[in-house]
Amino acid sequence: MVVLTILSSSPDEDVPADGVVLTILSSSPDEDVPADGVVLTILSSSPDEDVPADGVVLTILSSSPDEDVPADGVVLTILSSSPDEDVPADRVVLTILSSSPDEDAPADGVVLTILSSSPDEDVPADMVAEESGPGAQNSPYQLRRKSLLPKRTAACPAKTNMEGASTSATEDFGHRAKRARVSGKSQDLTAAPAEHYLQEKLPDEVVLKIFSYLLEQDLCRAACVCKRFSELANDPILWKRLYMEVFEYTRPMMHPEAGKFFQINPDEYEQPNPWKESFQQLYKGAHVKPGFAEHFYSNPARYKGRENMLYYDTIEDALGGVQEAHFDGLIFVHSGVYTDEWIYIESPITMIGAASGKVADKVIIENTRDSTFVFMEGSEDAYVGYMTIKFNPDDKSAQHHNAHHCLEITVNCSPIIDHCIIRSTCTVGSAVCVSGQGACPTIKHCNISDCENVGLYITDHAQGIYEDNEISNNALAGIWVKNHGNPIIRRNHIHHGRDVGVFTFDHGMGYFESCNIHRNRIAGFEVKAYANPTVVRCEIHHGQTGGIYVHEKGRGQFIENKIYANNFAGVWVTSNSDPTIRGNAIFNGNQGGVYIFGDGRGLIEGNDIYGNALAGIQIRTNSCPIVRHNKIHDGQHGGIYVVSEKPTVSLSILWVKQVLSGVAPSHSCGDLLADILTVSGLGFIEDNEIFDNAMAGVWIKTDSNPTLRRNKIHDGRDGGICIFNGGRGLLEENDIFRNAQAGVLISTNSHPILRKNRIFDGFAAGIEITNHATATLEGNQIFNNRFGGLFLASGVNVTMKDNKIMNNQDAIEKAVSRGQCLYKISSYTSYPMHDFYRCHTCNTTDRNAICVNCIKKCHQGHDVEFIRHDRFFCDCGAGTLSNPCTLAGEPTHDTDTLYDSAPPIESNTLQHN
Repeated sequence: MVVLTILSSSPDEDVPADGVVLTILSSSPDEDVPADGVVLTILSSSPDEDVPADGVVLTILSSSPDEDVPADGVVLTILSSSPDEDVPADRVVLTILSSSPDEDAPADGVVLTILSSSPDEDVPADMVAEESGPGAQNSPYQLRRKSLLPKRTAACPAKTNMEGASTSATEDFGHRAKRARVSGKSQDLTAAPAEHYLQEKLPDEVVLKIFSYLLEQDLCRAACVCKRFSELANDPILWKRLYMEVFEYTRPMMHPEAGKFFQINPDEYEQPNPWKESFQQLYKGAHVKPGFAEHFYSNPARYKGRENMLYYDTIEDALGGVQEAHFDGLIFVHSGVYTDEWIYIESPITMIGAASGKVADKVIIENTRDSTFVFMEGSEDAYVGYMTIKFNPDDKSAQHHNAHHCLEITVNCSPIIDHCIIRSTCTVGSAVCVSGQGACPTIKHCNISDCENVGLYITDHAQGIYEDNEISNNALAGIWVKNHGNPIIRRNHIHHGRDVGVFTFDHGMGYFESCNIHRNRIAGFEVKAYANPTVVRCEIHHGQTGGIYVHEKGRGQFIENKIYANNFAGVWVTSNSDPTIRGNAIFNGNQGGVYIFGDGRGLIEGNDIYGNALAGIQIRTNSCPIVRHNKIHDGQHGGIYVVSEKPTVSLSILWVKQVLSGVAPSHSCGDLLADILTVSGLGFIEDNEIFDNAMAGVWIKTDSNPTLRRNKIHDGRDGGICIFNGGRGLLEENDIFRNAQAGVLISTNSHPILRKNRIFDGFAAGIEITNHATATLEGNQIFNNRFGGLFLASGVNVTMKDNKIMNNQDAIEKAVSRGQCLYKISSYTSYPMHDFYRCHTCNTTDRNAICVNCIKKCHQGHDVEFIRHDRFFCDCGAGTLSNPCTLAGEPTHDTDTLYDSAPPIESNTLQHN
């Protein structure tokens, strides 16, 4: 039998000669234990042992000053009662040391000296120093017998640093369930060899305490001894301590494949020991840790087993080690500020910050003279991650911006930039510059903010993938794409810029998907000079001016975006630009929805445009878009507003589901289209649904000449279509119904063509033509309108052919025939067309009109004058004439000149670069 008997805190304890069996229990509450001790309660398994009921106390002490124990050792004092041991009866010393010069022990092994408490124990002599593994000849660790310690006194010696660490480690293991007391009699242990006791009987806490002094390689060797050691050696707490000592991370950094790093929450990881798994993945890296390399290489005994680790003081030295093939290229840059290092990367290295907490905040690389990082040809698969990269020049404006950046990525290289914070205080250079054929980086999870120029600049045929970045508060464009640059930009958050959010210019392209672009000082997205980006499923909102601005022959495809709550128009299109605006939701703008002016074109298709303060779509000054399959509705003004001159009113459109059919105005489409294109204010407005707008569904004004086909214009709170001031247009096969005012109102020298339309169920007239306007009406159906079908004012001549005017309610004629005032059926919001008069006796003005029944009844015998047959409401019935001769009430106001979308503002990026 082999027994380890433990020092009692009471020197007079009566312990039998055959030893005691070690069982770990919680400490007894009445034990007198020194403050620096660690208490384990021991009970005997022998019935004849005279052991107190509350057990025996184990105390881990620092070494005695007269003991020959190295400073890094920890002494466990063990009781032995064997008479033939060369140790006093009350004490045997078991010490865990680094290798001792007087012990013939392997450098990499662990030696445990086992004492017998009985002379008849069958313990082989060669078991006194038992090696833990085949490589034990080089172990830096031992468990061996030492000289005697003096008996403990009431005053405990001061703890050494190592002892403090031991106590902490023991407390760390306190969460484990205590090992059960050994069952059976002492004779059961007699048959067990020493190794059996170590592998199966020694308490978990003691084994873990021993393992806590091992480095990673020895811990792995110990795990090969037996199943129990394997389980204990894989304890996450052991590996977390080793891991944080080497890498500093407070959460495991996983590296499952090249170019991929991510931190995990160890409590949520599916594997039991993520610390060990990450250690294995990162083990071959070199370390940049200023000031540590000298310490590491001058203490080989302290770091035995880590001879293959490399430490450098500077990043330049580490990059030189890669060039000289000292290691494979994984570089850990530890906490600190690294200034003015020359970092030109020409090989597929991997460089990652290593620090506790938020890693990127504690690893800072900055330059004051040149670009902080330059990636050159040969760095195709390089990786840089988890650090702050700064360019902070002393002279912030002395050089051309291409000369200095935080990151400069040149031709034929495709590095990965991951989880970096990027800052530049230079006023003439972008923070990140990607330029040249074959430049194709992946930049993800980065923060590019607070820069004094452009945030991300992509030019000269460069490409790349840019995902999940935060780009904010940059002095100029957050992203600038130029000269055939064609990046893929997904899920970026681009906001609070001091200029435009995204600027594509000079044939710049790009695919922008699921980005959140908001609260930029100028447009959220600007397209200029033949740029042709594709923008899909982005949110562009709360811009301090507008949402999207396309000008100077810009193009682009804007598909399924949400464009809302911008201070100016949601979309501006001007100066021969020709974008595609398809399937977007454009809503709740503080001005109009889509604003096309100054020779703008484009395809506006399948959009949902609603709730805007001004017109849902405004087309003016020689512009000729195709507008089709849209829903334009619930606007606070009109639906579609078409005008040639600069208008003074901008109307929000009703639910308009627009479907424009036809050819883009830049294409030849025969003599008819050529004739249409010679006139200001065009547009093809087809297959839209326009409804529930506060003003007219479609407003055509000032020599404009659009084509409206197959639209549904209904349930407006004003008229269906209003044509004013010389407006023309072809209205063909439209359904116009249930509008509060006239289905079609034609006025002031306008001359449209209405062909094959259905105008029905209106709450006023079907068609009204007034103020010297004319029209061509062919094949229209006008029915079931409340006031009547067709009303022509005095002096109006129309051309009519094959129209059907039927089954209208004719409420005006019926009211006249019954002697009613026409105001009773119209109120002041409607203007029924009939004869109106002026009363000279009552001194009515040009602003007043009196219906025929009021002339007959209220102004009987007065000097009255017939004016004309036209639209009006009766002032007499409205009560604006307080007596037969006095004008009462305020005149109605024409609000046609109060609301127009503000002009766009252009980015300042070009002025500074």
